Amino acid sequence: MTQYYTWHHLLCTNLFLPCTVPDFAKIKAWPSCEINGMILVWYHCDGIDPVWAVPEQEEITSKEWVYRGHTEHFVNAHIQEIPENAADFAHLTFLHEPVFMSGVDLRYTHSKLWESVKHCWKGEWQPEPEPNKHCSQLVVKHSLTVFGKHFSLMDFAVRARQVGPGLVYLTFEHAFLGRGIILQSVTPVEPLLQHVVHRIYYQRSMPAVIPKFILKVECIQFERDIMIWNNKQYLSKPLLVKEDSAILRHRRWFAQFYSENSTRFTFQKGGLDW
Repeated sequence: MTQYYTWHHLLCTNLFLPCTVPDFAKIKAWPSCEINGMILVWYHCDGIDPVWAVPEQEEITSKEWVYRGHTEHFVNAHIQEIPENAADFAHLTFLHEPVFMSGVDLRYTHSKLWESVKHCWKGEWQPEPEPNKHCSQLVVKHSLTVFGKHFSLMDFAVRARQVGPGLVYLTFEHAFLGRGIILQSVTPVEPLLQHVVHRIYYQRSMPAVIPKFILKVECIQFERDIMIWNNKQYLSKPLLVKEDSAILRHRRWFAQFYSENSTRFTFQKGGLDW
């Protein structure tokens, strides 16, 4: 038999049956929003209400930019490892300089077959001031060289805006390839297992093959990072050189997303709790 209930402010106030409503008949409310083609739920270990809002991407809402695909990955890493990449400029040369056609396996990306074509990256990361201290920005300038000669057609800048600990707006604009955005979301599944999704929205007037190609290239570069993350250990106090100072600044910025009651992961042999 199907039972029907009347709910008011998350409490069960009436059952269409001849019985009394129990005091425990209630459900938990999770603050949420539907924006940019996603449903996002706010979680705070202390039960605090949202202290900042997820920004709306007007081009997605207006349908000027349309959905062109997505990728999904599960990454065996600490959640902080993934956004911390924005401040790790040293890895850009080794991981992301080899042309995307050389693949994702870092054992072979520096092969002589593709060494004549290289991606060149220059990045700068900065936290944003109040009232957006929960945000930070990475600006990356990209260029391409073929046999050491600059190929200016592939010059473009990418702006990656981190919003909170698990959401990134990666926007780009090119004179011929058009404008669009990749939305990255990172959701913890376990202490050291993250579900990462990249969704691309691109201007409607451009052929779908262009954003699908961009998403494929981004996927190749991201999977190079995954090969590192899946085989490294997160250290709370790493030994860093002067050139890695941006990583320390990023860690100080990211610390705002923890509280005294945040779950701390400590390795215990044989333990299954988290």
